[in-house]
Amino acid sequence: MSGKRGVTLRAQWLGKHLRELRERAGLTLKEAGEYLQRDGSTVSRFEAGLYPARTPDVLALLDLYGVTAPQARDGLVRLSRDVWQNGWWDDYSGDVSLGIVDYAWLEARAESITSFDTLVIPGLLQTREYMEAVIRAEDPDASDKQVNRWVEFRLTRQGILTNDGPRLFTILDECVLRRPIGGPEIMRRQLAHLAQSTSAPNIEIRVLPLQAGAHASPDGAFRIFGLPQPFPAVAYVPTPAGAIYVEGETADGLKLKYDRIQRNALSIEDSRRLIAAAKESLADA
Repeated sequence: MSGKRGVTLRAQWLGKHLRELRERAGLTLKEAGEYLQRDGSTVSRFEAGLYPARTPDVLALLDLYGVTAPQARDGLVRLSRDVWQNGWWDDYSGDVSLGIVDYAWLEARAESITSFDTLVIPGLLQTREYMEAVIRAEDPDASDKQVNRWVEFRLTRQGILTNDGPRLFTILDECVLRRPIGGPEIMRRQLAHLAQSTSAPNIEIRVLPLQAGAHASPDGAFRIFGLPQPFPAVAYVPTPAGAIYVEGETADGLKLKYDRIQRNALSIEDSRRLIAAAKESLADA
């Protein structure tokens, strides 16, 4: 991919893993640079994600750092290619933020997606009408052309659920079902789509009922992306000031939160019945 690009999560993540491998091997930036016949500042830029390492440099550094396990090598090589090659998501980089582009990349690479949602139905399960209502509420000044572009991006993301994509495990706060986004008719069609989605073999939807009271995530929604080895799970936390991506112990902490929320959630069958009841409650609205 040519042209100037911003610092992406992909570049930062590749750099982080290269830095950890170098430090584990006990080598300095200067030593790594000399091996590549470059200076240490170039390796530093690789590690910071300011200038992503290309695949030949990654392969050379893996040799230097003594990484021989095929799974570890293949994972980092694929990541280095992802940084520089265009995926479908990059075609939208002029219309959406780099953070959302990275989010779509994570969705496409994930083996599983675990989510807890408290305000709106997750994008992978939204109807076109519903998502347009959500987008227009968030940015009322956006032009029709821009809204259509954002909707198209979100609808394209949904393709991962029908193409040997990840398993989706989601828990919805009951409030999500009761908030009539777009009006009663749009919400009815959205809930019908949600109920239909529960029959998909790779989708599990549960509802946390209002009667459950306080829960383990009072600060709101989060996602956990289960990625193929050798990469750890990555968690995504949306905030009004922008997305936060974490891994390691912090991601593990969110997994525990999800497990605690799930213990208080309805069963899959009871959740399906509650979704249907919420839809029917809008019949005369």
